Amino acid sequence: MGKKNIDWANIGFGYMKTDNRYVSNFKNGAWDNGVITTDDKVVLSECAGVLQYSQSCFEGLKAYETKEGKIVTFRPDLNAQRMVDSAKRLEMPPFPQERFIDAVDQVVKANADWVPPYGSGATLYIRPVMFGSNEVIGVKPADEYQFRMFCTPVGPYFKGGAKPIVVKISDFDRAAPHGTGNIKAGLNYAMSLHAIVTAHAEGFAENVYLDPATRTTIEETGGANIIFVDADGNLVVPKSASDSILPSITRRSIVQVAKDYLKLNVTERTVRLDEVHNFKEMGLCGTAAVISPVGKINDHGKEICFESGMEEMGPTIRKLYETLTGIQMGRLEAPAGWIHEIRLN
Repeated sequence: MGKKNIDWANIGFGYMKTDNRYVSNFKNGAWDNGVITTDDKVVLSECAGVLQYSQSCFEGLKAYETKEGKIVTFRPDLNAQRMVDSAKRLEMPPFPQERFIDAVDQVVKANADWVPPYGSGATLYIRPVMFGSNEVIGVKPADEYQFRMFCTPVGPYFKGGAKPIVVKISDFDRAAPHGTGNIKAGLNYAMSLHAIVTAHAEGFAENVYLDPATRTTIEETGGANIIFVDADGNLVVPKSASDSILPSITRRSIVQVAKDYLKLNVTERTVRLDEVHNFKEMGLCGTAAVISPVGKINDHGKEICFESGMEEMGPTIRKLYETLTGIQMGRLEAPAGWIHEIRLN
């Protein structure tokens, strides 16, 4: 077998059905052994818990081919832990972390021909998801659950390079204080859909959400954490006073890259909206794009423009992006435990 006959350099960022996926079911208080299957369909009762009360959580990570031809994933242990945290908060049975890693290995090995070649700009996106599967009519947790992990090859998030985007300050709240903002629950993303459709209709790429309690400090966007670069070229990372920011794996990795590779000072603190104009650069960070540069923020008609401008990434964010992607792709030495190799034999 060899690579699938795909124009890897020109695929988009969307779903493409691959050959195999992993499925495990929770019933009678325990997870079964799990299997690799070719069946991509999910059959549920009309009264399934996920359909009634949105009991679901998910993750997202990528597999890459390195210059040496190895297939690797980036810090899957953190995805496994975050899914455990999400499950606990939603009263779902956590899928064991070691089995999560094993499922990643099985899914990627079973779809090795779908891993894009090194240098194509494409990657294999891996989506684990868990949901309540048995009938629930009263408001309570389900008794049975399904854990699935599938994958799809995706092209680069930005075609032709990462051009700075324009974002807006949202009038909506992403999460309630002490709610579910710090877990990767499907319901959080459902809540953001109206806001992002509205932003796109107004010509903006994303929403910047303020803290839900006082609406004076920066939190995150609908699908990514936020980073800033101050006047001295150092990194400032917004922190939530009410713990409603998702702990992005990309953001946590950027913080370590900034400290250990680029020798920048890093400050994680609450960031007031009224001080954002003092920063030189802004970026949105997440699995899909790694870092999306922001050129300006529209705050109800008032523009906050960054010195980095609207033509290209600012110098510090570019260094962060190039260093992190270099680690992911094997061009730079990674910190211990960051790169997980998937052995095909």
